Amino acid sequence: MKNSQPREQFGDDILVALRRIIRAVDLQSRQLVRSHGLTGPQALLLKEIILAGELTVGQLAERVSLSQATVTDILLRLERRGLIERQRSHADKRRVLVHITLAGRQLMKTSLPLLQESFLDKVNQLQEWEQTQLLASLQRLANMMNAQTFESDDRYGSEADNAEDPALRQSVQ
Repeated sequence: MKNSQPREQFGDDILVALRRIIRAVDLQSRQLVRSHGLTGPQALLLKEIILAGELTVGQLAERVSLSQATVTDILLRLERRGLIERQRSHADKRRVLVHITLAGRQLMKTSLPLLQESFLDKVNQLQEWEQTQLLASLQRLANMMNAQTFESDDRYGSEADNAEDPALRQSVQ
């Protein structure tokens, strides 16, 4: 029994660290909703569209590791707000390409830096072997948790839609 206690404590310590990570992401997402009316997933999609210039929904879903259904739902919200637009490809009319609008670009210029950006700055300061070890550990952990494609319910958008504060509710719509 004594030998199993440290292993059990180690597992508990891992879960505590995961909860801290989840909380940091949660707090960042809530701040983004309050300050700019964007959810974390919405900001992530806008950032990817800016980087790529234009993408199909499938390409976008693959780049951000979300399902196409989830990406489509988030894009509908962004389109209603005039932050993105969808257009049929001139080369292949079956393909619909997603573009960011001027309003979307302006919003992203004024939005808070995403948690990922400050995190990536810190990761880039690590030695290469530390980065490799960290990535391998996180990939293994994600596989252990069966997290192949994250299904986002855009829950902060839903919370904001149901918010009692009319300004917050209006900023998300």
